Amino acid sequence: MTKVNYIKNGMLAVILGLSASTSWAQDMDATEFVDEATAKGIAEIEAAKLAIEQGESSEIKSFAERMIEDHTEMNQKLKELAQEKNLEVSDDATLMDQAKAMILEMRDGEGFDDHYASNQVNAHEQTIELFENAAKNLNDEELQELAKDNLETLREHLAKAKELEGQTEAQ
Repeated sequence: MTKVNYIKNGMLAVILGLSASTSWAQDMDATEFVDEATAKGIAEIEAAKLAIEQGESSEIKSFAERMIEDHTEMNQKLKELAQEKNLEVSDDATLMDQAKAMILEMRDGEGFDDHYASNQVNAHEQTIELFENAAKNLNDEELQELAKDNLETLREHLAKAKELEGQTEAQ
């Protein structure tokens, strides 16, 4: 992997919030979950928009379209529930501006599909971990249920991302 590819991978990892795995205390705070889940959703949406624009394969673009649809729906449900509970929700515009600023540096499409697929595997593994922890440890029953309800979809995303990663590595 070239230095440029390492930099690209690093930038996409930052965009998708791929810092070290989150370790949660016994009780997970509802506001923390909403903030992190919403931020991850926005990053997924922004990365998917870039994949539609820069991706080469129709499978990557189709997957990206599903990411936009599913993560937009998840974020909407999170926001609605957070508003009902008077929880503070991350500001979409601010997070989108930050993601777009980072994404602008990844504009040359060389090897993009491989980078996107690999990072989708990592992003979904971490998001699943977040939602599994929320489903078990969240201190709010309704948000806990929302986390449980979305795990199957997130696992489907991970399975497809792994499939795409295998396809792009084989090329």
